[in-house]
Amino acid sequence: MGNGVQERQAALRQSEVLPLPSSSSSQSDGFKQGRSVVNSLLSGAFAGAVAKTAVAPLDRTKIIFQVSSARFSAKEAYWLIYRTYLKDGFLSLWRGNSATMVRVIPYAAIQFCAHEQYKRLLGGYYQCQGKTLPPVPRLLAGSLAGTTAVSLTYPLDMVRARMAVTPKEMYSNIMHVFVRISREEGLKTLYRGFSPTILGVVPYAGLSFFTYETLKKLHGEQTGRPHPYSYERLAFGACAGLIGQSASYPLDVVRRRMQTAGVTGHTYGTIVGTMREIISEEGFVRGLYKGLSMNWVKGPIAVGISFTTFDLTQILLRKLGYASR
Repeated sequence: MGNGVQERQAALRQSEVLPLPSSSSSQSDGFKQGRSVVNSLLSGAFAGAVAKTAVAPLDRTKIIFQVSSARFSAKEAYWLIYRTYLKDGFLSLWRGNSATMVRVIPYAAIQFCAHEQYKRLLGGYYQCQGKTLPPVPRLLAGSLAGTTAVSLTYPLDMVRARMAVTPKEMYSNIMHVFVRISREEGLKTLYRGFSPTILGVVPYAGLSFFTYETLKKLHGEQTGRPHPYSYERLAFGACAGLIGQSASYPLDVVRRRMQTAGVTGHTYGTIVGTMREIISEEGFVRGLYKGLSMNWVKGPIAVGISFTTFDLTQILLRKLGYASR
């Protein structure tokens, strides 16, 4: 019995000298995680703005062809850009870019930030935290990131499409588009074309992020350099954009037709119905893949700039964060 008392007293003395669990470690982890989210949001927003502004004239031209029955060719695209320049001036080539920025800044910020968070969550699940994800979760992380961003910013994409294909007299600014669509066509019109957008963004975002991450992984294995040079990042991003946009392009055409139905005189109601009408009037390839060749120029440039800007901004913000500590 005496031995039992002595053992309990020894245990009490030992517990007195043992340090209590500190909350500083968990607070530090929370701070790092919060800073990582903020860095991803800022980097994504900046990347999206730079990339979309760089290709805005080509993007506007592509949308105009997508929503019309006119036959696309590189020559016709050039003359459209040239006539727009002569008629309305150089800056008119960026008409609708303000709406694009209002949409793309939150969209890119959410998409890149969501991708980083999905990678972290899936990395913990597959026990590969801090490493490149296996192929299937790598594809899943990109698809989930794109779906999240689209769901939260879709009405802004509708507004941007309307401004791109209409004259200044019809819509004077972004708020005017929202007010007029809500008054004349109803609030649900702001989500017209949402279904093909979601169906399109799953392969587009999934394949884009998957291709970029895979190429970076292969590059690291072959060269032994964990960080590719800027021109290598651009090349990886260009390949990612080429593959992602080619896979989802028909749904992009359907989306644009449904978004602009109110100003083009058509009554596109469903994905299948829209596809059927496009094919019957313009043919399968000429209708559903109209403007794809321009996308092969615009898309790789935009995605390459976007991924490269995001990575480099992330690196810069991390260095600034460590320097300020």
